[in-house]
Amino acid sequence: MIKTFDFKINALEAMKNYPKELFYIGDYSLLNRKKISIIGSRKPNQYAKHKTQELAQKLSQGGVCIVSGGAIGVDAIAHKAAQSQNTIVVAATGLDKRYPAINAKLIEDIEKNGLVISQFQKGAPSTRYNFVLRNELVVALGDILVVTYADLNSGSMRSVEYAQKMGKEIYVLSHRIGESEATNRLLAEGKAKAIYDIDSFIKKFAPNHSNEQEDPFLAYCSNNPSYNEAVAKFPSRIFEAELSGEIEVKSGVVFLC
Repeated sequence: MIKTFDFKINALEAMKNYPKELFYIGDYSLLNRKKISIIGSRKPNQYAKHKTQELAQKLSQGGVCIVSGGAIGVDAIAHKAAQSQNTIVVAATGLDKRYPAINAKLIEDIEKNGLVISQFQKGAPSTRYNFVLRNELVVALGDILVVTYADLNSGSMRSVEYAQKMGKEIYVLSHRIGESEATNRLLAEGKAKAIYDIDSFIKKFAPNHSNEQEDPFLAYCSNNPSYNEAVAKFPSRIFEAELSGEIEVKSGVVFLC
């Protein structure tokens, strides 16, 4: 059921204009948790996919709620890794729609266990300007902003501009030359801090995290073993993970989804 917030969300006071109305489905108590916004490209490279997954998973294990925009790519990876009860989707449409359609099941799970927010009335479509407004809300909700992969002139860079105006710290993954050129430029210009070691970053922002909570199978798969090696080491777990969509096998190599 779509509901309207009858109270102001303090974190959104940092926005240029507080939304006239805010609608939600789910558990609004997540707003009281420590929150980190994770955003990035709809087409991240394999390295960014893996590190986004690891980052969101470990942050959520440490009690941090992950905020993102529900889009394909980095957004969906972050939501999935955090698990539905630890994440907030900020929608760019009315909440009678689950957009994009490819993420409809993911968004439905988050409606049931997490929180989905929108500033748009029922029936509102996915327009370009709605995405701009959505991005500001994503940034405002998080204590900090993490950009795991972004191209020049991308929507992610508009989100970075919002974070700068709000005075929020910006973090990015370290990338090779020629990859994620927008985040590399932010580092070169001193406008962002690099995450060189995820566990060190986790200790800073999610001190409740313990490596004992980490799934040893997923940790093993994050290093992209061959399928035969994974079967030999985790014979029953790998088939289960394939069916549940936790991993994907391409050309005999295991990748985290």
